[in-house]
Amino acid sequence: MTNIYGSPPGATEWLQRAKRMRKQQFSNLAQLGELVSCISTLAHMLQCERGASNIWLCSQGKLYAAECKASRALADQNLAAFHGALAQQSPFSGSAVCERIASALHQLEQLGPLREAVVSRSIKAHLAMEQYSRTLRHVLSIIPQLNDSIDDPQIASRFVALYSLMQGKELAGQERALGAIGFTEGHFSDDMRQTLVDRIDAQQACFDVFLSRVQPDVQTTFERHCLPGVETEQLRRVACTRQPAADQGATALNWFALQTARLEHLRALEEVMIADLMHAVEARMHSDNESFEFFDETDDPFTHWPDKPLLSLVRQQAREIELLSRQLASLRDTLEERKTIDKAKSVLMTHQNMSEEQAWYALRKMAMDKNQRMVDIARALLTVKTLWQVIPKE
Repeated sequence: MTNIYGSPPGATEWLQRAKRMRKQQFSNLAQLGELVSCISTLAHMLQCERGASNIWLCSQGKLYAAECKASRALADQNLAAFHGALAQQSPFSGSAVCERIASALHQLEQLGPLREAVVSRSIKAHLAMEQYSRTLRHVLSIIPQLNDSIDDPQIASRFVALYSLMQGKELAGQERALGAIGFTEGHFSDDMRQTLVDRIDAQQACFDVFLSRVQPDVQTTFERHCLPGVETEQLRRVACTRQPAADQGATALNWFALQTARLEHLRALEEVMIADLMHAVEARMHSDNESFEFFDETDDPFTHWPDKPLLSLVRQQAREIELLSRQLASLRDTLEERKTIDKAKSVLMTHQNMSEEQAWYALRKMAMDKNQRMVDIARALLTVKTLWQVIPKE
């Protein structure tokens, strides 16, 4: 490429090109703000629907009929808003985000049959919970893919913090739904208890990442409003160590109310983080518009640290960017592992005539017998078809 004089682009042309590219990047990200907000709200409504449906199913249709109906209506409203936000987006930067959106829309299309099964009580609560959770995983998996084209460390850090918060909130929602099943039925199996412990541990890991990336005032807000209270901790201990008392669902309703209050605080914090992200994008766009000049020694940011060697500063920045990339990659790997396990379950259901519950227990049993991770067993099943015949039905 040459300029109007036939010579290669010079410094000014390259600076102009960098400015245009950065401005376009931030402009695209600003447009994504509405989509991120819609995903957050839709996920929250689906979490509400999942929890209410569990209580309805476990109580044999005696509790939460009105709440189920209301949560479905709210979820539908936000699903329409989600479709609207997608329609208004400019073309995305890559195919990966389009694939995530396609997968999410496919899962959302299954809501109708799932709801019919819930209303007719023709599905077990734990299976309904798994289908809702699978849909939520696909919806939330769109968020990290939006971060692919961001090379600004401050914006990338905010994205990691927001996604970690959303993942932690979803795991807290699964904890609420799982506890609703156990307390309503008056029984926690060993598998339910282990799953409950896993959800508690996993959400804490997500929140640790979140807290490491936010300002002290946000940390204070989280610790003040979003941590489980004393009564919730007491109910956690009951669920994980002994069987709850039979009380016609009173403990279940109390558990659900406590966890719902916590989720509402987490939802409010999500909104704060989304607003902060968009404010930061706007600020960077404004800053970029004002500072379109070549920098010299007086503008060099390294002059602010005259006592620090240049090489150490470069290495520090590189480590920070690498850490962000690793954290985001780890969150993505978790989503991909869940998708692999879902595919393996589907294989077992098709070729072994297993139910979804039987397929999950079969994978879990093989993983325990072979002392391997469930995702490794799932990958083996998807690769080596002869292994299908050796898994016993439960």
